[in-house]
Amino acid sequence: MLDVKYVRDNIDKVAEAMKNRNAAFDAEAFQALDTKRREAIAHEEELQAERNSQSKAIGAMMSQGKVDEAEAAKDRVRAINEELEAAAKVREQVDGELRDLLMHVPNMPDPSTPIGKDENDNPEVRRWGTPTEFDFEQKAHWDLGADLGIIDSERGVKLAESRFYVLGGAGARLERALISFMLDEHTSRGYKEWWVPALANATTLTGTAQLPKFEEDLYKTTEGLYLIPTAEVQLTNLHAQEILDVDQLPLRYCAFTPCFREEAGSAGRDTRGIIRVHQFSKVEMVKYATPEQAFDELESMVLDAENILQKLELPYRVISLCTGDIGFSSAKTYDVEVWMPSYDGYKEISSCSCCTDFQARRANIRYRDPENFKGTRLAYTLNGSGLAVGRCMAAIIENYQNADGTITVPEVLVPYMGGLRVIAPEDAK
Repeated sequence: MLDVKYVRDNIDKVAEAMKNRNAAFDAEAFQALDTKRREAIAHEEELQAERNSQSKAIGAMMSQGKVDEAEAAKDRVRAINEELEAAAKVREQVDGELRDLLMHVPNMPDPSTPIGKDENDNPEVRRWGTPTEFDFEQKAHWDLGADLGIIDSERGVKLAESRFYVLGGAGARLERALISFMLDEHTSRGYKEWWVPALANATTLTGTAQLPKFEEDLYKTTEGLYLIPTAEVQLTNLHAQEILDVDQLPLRYCAFTPCFREEAGSAGRDTRGIIRVHQFSKVEMVKYATPEQAFDELESMVLDAENILQKLELPYRVISLCTGDIGFSSAKTYDVEVWMPSYDGYKEISSCSCCTDFQARRANIRYRDPENFKGTRLAYTLNGSGLAVGRCMAAIIENYQNADGTITVPEVLVPYMGGLRVIAPEDAK
């Protein structure tokens, strides 16, 4: 959430940034509510000051024998208390309206984020590897996986509904292998691994800004809990309402979780295969940093995501998302896109973002640095996929397919696959 004072002092700058983000922002409504809020606060303070003055005077009046005046002052104090109660309700209502308005306003883009309307304006930063070419008729992962018996979308629909799938045999093992490999890589590079709940409460989801704006994309239980769309939700809120010591920062966390998304706004997109589904596995990276550390940590987070693809020898590219394409909480985002032969192009497999203090303000995550400033400051939070497991599996199936319909297992995954080097139809058993 943006800081009220910052928005007040930079209203034109905020309005221009929101325009660049294709986001709605009613500057007049904000200013009206902000003015009303400050007037309400001033009125409360005036009443409190008068109450304090009257209360002090009562004792002096009584000692001077001015009983009638003292009784009148007591009546006024009682009246002020009633006025204060009413004034507090007005101020609380305006506070809520202003907070609700800001809850729906996205983060300010960092100055280094390119200005653009949509994904077509995202500049490419770098590429690694050469897109795979075949001297035989290639297959998409949904066909190849079905032929091998390792991906079964029909049974996924039978067990749940569309956009669910089942993995069998070597397919299930490949999923497990990828998760273990990714976690081993990240922990070897300084990340602390966590195991977290797959359900979160509304406060937790509000802290990372999935709520209130994106509730339609979440699965909700009858008890009011939500299935998490990403481990970012839990890892970022581990330190909600806490004050960290500057010597702890940066903190680097990772976790594997199942992820659940309604995909309410993606009807008709990627309906085949395992690219866009309701349940998927993901290894997530999250960092807490000072403002001075944060953007260097973002660059290193992208390298950590790239490391996974390089070890798997999968071609990819890195793009910088423009203002019209960055996520709600993000100030700056890099997407890592893996080469997918079935699309004849690159497909997002990781999105790494610096959210500045946007999430920390919602979740009240602070740090103390007594040598450099008094009190506390809001931490900066970062998150990134490390990686989306299903998409990684799809990329392996397509890029490592052979003319005979088998799939070569990437060398780095062979130990995780129990020595299996080639996935053939019999390996689905």
